[in-house]
Amino acid sequence: MTDASGTLVLLRHGESTANADGLFTGLLDVPLSGGGRAEAHRAAQLLRDLRCGFSAVFCSEQRRTIETARILADEGVFDPRVLARDWRLDERNYGALTGRRKTDVAEEFGYEQFLEWRRSVDVPPPPMSSEQLERFRAEPPYNALPSGAVTATESLRDVERRVRAFHEERVVPALGSVGAVLVIAHGNSLRGYCAVLDGLDDHEIRHLNIPTGHPLVYRLRSGVPVVRGGEYADQEGALRAAEELRRVGGT
Repeated sequence: MTDASGTLVLLRHGESTANADGLFTGLLDVPLSGGGRAEAHRAAQLLRDLRCGFSAVFCSEQRRTIETARILADEGVFDPRVLARDWRLDERNYGALTGRRKTDVAEEFGYEQFLEWRRSVDVPPPPMSSEQLERFRAEPPYNALPSGAVTATESLRDVERRVRAFHEERVVPALGSVGAVLVIAHGNSLRGYCAVLDGLDDHEIRHLNIPTGHPLVYRLRSGVPVVRGGEYADQEGALRAAEELRRVGGT
């Protein structure tokens, strides 16, 4: 059996233009904002300071993680030849809420329903229309994904399942062979990932916030975190950023 021991670093991409505009982003394939690029450069410095020597790096199929990864590679964090993409790291599909302004959704449906769609574990947002779903399936990067990868909506539990499969199939073997792995993903796919690593219950998942551009370091021993919840490379700054996310509703 592969010994999943070593260092696993999780990084949420830098702020995207849709993050900056307060949108339910999900499947929107948007670029980094200027602030997001600055966050990626700052993350590169924090990652260099860790001196992990990443031999395996994974990101999602979405532009905001790919741009973040390119900045890190350009800054010497890892050799770009070790980067691989995996759709299972993509952001949660927010269904019919995709592209809508969060404040508008909260005003239309009420704040409690807004939070239920945004933060609950098992309740998915309303599904996309068939026309909207087919439009996303026909456009890059989704037109190159396996059949059934893009559904009409997703709960966080659905995201957790696909992230768990990714971890077992790609990260566990990599940890056994190279010892240090970097995963660049999204707010919700990383919430699901932390649930997998830490065995979080529903209450803990609901209240977990992953800030953009802050490396979260897990030291694993036989697949189990030495420190439950990991440790941020900049713990003080990350906790401030996570609190700000909590203040505005999370994610």
